[in-house]
Formats: sequence, C-alpha cells, structure tokens
Amino acid sequence: MSTSVPVGRGAAESWRALRRPMLITGIIVLAAIVVLIASAASTSGPFSPDSTERDGARALSNLLKNHGVEVEGTEFLSDAVESGAGKTLLIGPNGRLDRADWERIADAGWTHLILIRPGQTELSVLAPGVKGSSQSLSSFSREPECDLPAAVKAGTATVGGSTYSAPPGAVGCYGDGINHTVVRVETSGRIVDVVGTSRSFTNSELADDGNAALALNLIGTHRELTWYLPQWESDGADDAGSDGPPLVPPDVRYVGWALAFAVLVVAVWRGRRLGPVVVERLPVIVHAAETTEGRARLYRRSRARDRAAAALRESALGKLHKAHGIPRRAEPTAVVATLAARTGWDPQTLYEALYGMPPVDDAALLNLSDVLEYYCRRSDTREHY
Repeated sequence: MSTSVPVGRGAAESWRALRRPMLITGIIVLAAIVVLIASAASTSGPFSPDSTERDGARALSNLLKNHGVEVEGTEFLSDAVESGAGKTLLIGPNGRLDRADWERIADAGWTHLILIRPGQTELSVLAPGVKGSSQSLSSFSREPECDLPAAVKAGTATVGGSTYSAPPGAVGCYGDGINHTVVRVETSGRIVDVVGTSRSFTNSELADDGNAALALNLIGTHRELTWYLPQWESDGADDAGSDGPPLVPPDVRYVGWALAFAVLVVAVWRGRRLGPVVVERLPVIVHAAETTEGRARLYRRSRARDRAAAALRESALGKLHKAHGIPRRAEPTAVVATLAARTGWDPQTLYEALYGMPPVDDAALLNLSDVLEYYCRRSDTREHY
C-alpha cells in the first residue's frame, strides 16, 4: 500500500505569500479611486478653468473669483440645463451636442449666455440671427469699434479667429466692418454673447492688451458663473448643421481609465518576477585550446585552406600591428613597408606571407603557418627589447 504526500502550499503559507501583493494592490486601487473622484470633481483640457497649461483658463478663473464671481466648472450637461435665472452660463468650444440638448439649455432660463466659437446648430437655437462666416481673422491688436460697454472699457484687445455676422439690433465688435469676433444679441429675455475664439482668454494671452479687461467685463456680469465644457467630441458635423446623435458620452472616459488601470494592476500582479541570477553548473567544460583544435579539424575536413589561411593571417597581422604601432586600417603596402624598414625583412616575402594567395595544399598551409609564427615571435622579441 502506498500513500501520496501533497506537495501544494497550505492555506497559511498561501496567505503569507499573497498578503503583501494584495495589500499593495489594494493601496493602488484605493489611490486610483481617489484620483478618479478628484478628476470627476474638476475639469480638464483646453480652456478649462482648472488648467494651468498655456491653452487653459486658470488665470481667468482666478481673476473672476478675485472680483466676487463664483466660478463652477463642469463637464456634465445636467449642470447646464438646471435653472439659470440670475446666473451666467459660459459654454466652451470643441464640444458637440444635438439640437434637443441645446434646446434644453435654452429653456433653462439663463440670464446671460456666453458662447465660445459656437457651431451653426448652437447659434440657431441660442443666438438666432447670428450667422457664422467662412472668414477668419488673424489674431492681433484691434480696436472695438462698437459701443458695447465691456469692449469700450477694455479698449484694444488681441482677438482673432472665427467671425460672425450681426443681425439687426445686435452689437458687433472687434471685426473688419462686416464680420465680427464678438457679437452681442438679446433674445427671449436673455443676453447672448458670441465670441469667435477662446485664445484671447487663455493663460498664455490673457495679459496681452485689454484681454483681461474684456474677459472680466464680458463674463463677470453676475455673481454666479457656470463654466460648461461639453465633452462629446466634435467631428465637424455640428458646424455643418447636422443634428446627429452624439457618439461617446463624457462618463465613458472615466470607465476607460478604470479599466485601463485594472488591466495594469492585473499585469503587475500576474507578471513574471525575475529573482537573483542563478549560476548554472555547465555539464562540460570546454577549454579554448580544444575549441581551436575542433575548428582546425573542421577546416581540414572541408579542405577550407583559404579560411584557415585567412584566420592565421588575421591573427598575425593583429600581433604585428600591436608590436610595431601600426594603425589597424593601414593599407597593405604601408604595413609591409613599415615592417621591412623596422625589421629588415624582405618586402616581397612579407607581402606574400601576409596578403598573398591562399595555399594550394596542406604543405603550403603549414609553411605559411611557420612563416607567420616566425614573424610574430621575432616581433614579440623586439617588443620586449
């Protein structure tokens, strides 16, 4: 009767082996959750009120806060469709919503709307009568050339970008006389400002000209400001008037981050861990001399006298170059001339031995080996002396 002995690890041993990786993984997952929550509570990307990058708007957000304006950044549509009576809503560029969502924003009752580089659908719902122009103005210092109080107080400003045509009763500023980069229109009991570019209000250009004054007087009209950055990527269809449904909702990116982090944790957990280098005992120790003799036997068996002669000549040339201080890339004629001048050996014999034709038989190969060995031995003797 035979008995089997279990070779697997017990529960206690498994726990001791796994508790440290589990603890580290738990800490990492907890930190990732905290980061995701913090990211969800703030905005990011171009023209974000929380971004300190060159294309961010942290400087403008701080300026507004210093003048008593409460700035709330958001990337969620639900914050833009809530009741906005007595408040200002700023809608950033690069987002894409369908007509139904723009109509929900219009019905929210915002007192003041600021549209940054809006598309045609957005304009038709929130600023009827304002039309986008195919002409763009280069960004440089311009006079307002209008009686809009915010523009008059700011004076010259560095503006450019998309332009719009102002309908009757609207005010157009900072343009070329026909199209304007800033348009104000009053509709449905609210004030709507259309701005052709966000660049003038970013961290990199807010301090230029009267940009800061224009932004403060244009945006800081009420004590509460909701800074909305739509997160559905725009494919340009919105500017063409398409009302197709959005493809990717904003919450999907958080799910993607969580999945990517989960994959990373699993890869670290299940990845191969390389321990210290283990010295393996070789089954057979082959000496260098045996390797040389084995190669010589292979040459002899295949009658490769040319390769054997080339190996002998290469080794001899290496020793002669070193012994006489000859550069490795020296021409054969220069090598032979230098050796003949320093040793008195016959140049013709030297050239035949070092650079001649391959031996025709085994006897010639042995003779070549003896000649090369003589040259190397004499050179070693001269080097010692």
